[in-house]
Amino acid sequence: MSLYTIQLTGENDTKGKSVDLATLIGIVGAAGCIIAAIMMGGEMGMFVNGPSVMIVVAGTLAVVLMKFSMSDMLGAFGVALKAFINKAQHPAEIIEQSVELANVARKDGLLGLENVEVKNEFLAKGITMVVDGNSPELVSKILSKEITLSIERNETGVNLFKAMGDVAPAMGMIGTLIGLVQMMSNMSDPKSIGPAMAVALLTTLYGAVIANVLALPIADKLALRSNEERLSKSMILESISAIQEGLNPRMIEGLLNVYLPIDKKSKAKAKAEAEDKAA
Repeated sequence: MSLYTIQLTGENDTKGKSVDLATLIGIVGAAGCIIAAIMMGGEMGMFVNGPSVMIVVAGTLAVVLMKFSMSDMLGAFGVALKAFINKAQHPAEIIEQSVELANVARKDGLLGLENVEVKNEFLAKGITMVVDGNSPELVSKILSKEITLSIERNETGVNLFKAMGDVAPAMGMIGTLIGLVQMMSNMSDPKSIGPAMAVALLTTLYGAVIANVLALPIADKLALRSNEERLSKSMILESISAIQEGLNPRMIEGLLNVYLPIDKKSKAKAKAEAEDKAA
């Protein structure tokens, strides 16, 4: 049995996932502020209008569908979960796991890696190919291609939500113009002008909320997640190549520390120096 089938316990395990509190607090906080402002100024019911919802929500989805394929549209909502659930492994954990694997490979050879539990799905896949005796060039080519395709999928989701953020306010304006036309056609009844104007403006409100509270923040968070995924997978690719080359574990650790933020690099360097003194 291969490492990938019996030792993988990472990204497909719910324990490897965590709720992104920043996204959750942000969206709940923004929605809470809007709802609180509405309730402080009047009844909630006056801000609910069926035709306005249809124009903005259904209209936005229809226009965005014109820009993307149906599969992209459906897939983007799955990608959007990354804004709320964080599966990325911390770079320090990747370095620690990689050094551990390098120590095993140095002691027991590459076949000894088959007995090591690997929690990261991408790392497990790479180690499986190494254990199976594939050449470094083939392993690097396959993993690099997977990184590229993964980033492309993420970018499609980012672009789709950005498009939604662009279209929603425009559809809101269209709804407002429709409402104004209907209002102007009934100027004979002055009492109806105020309520009609309020309904016309609701579509602009809906469009602004969808764009600035949902679509654009999700697009930005997905872009952040994409960069994190690119970083972690690039680290893993570097570590696997170094392990295949038989580099010293300390050399591998130094190579991967380049990916850490400046403050983390200092801590890693201090830790390495302390370990050298202890040894």
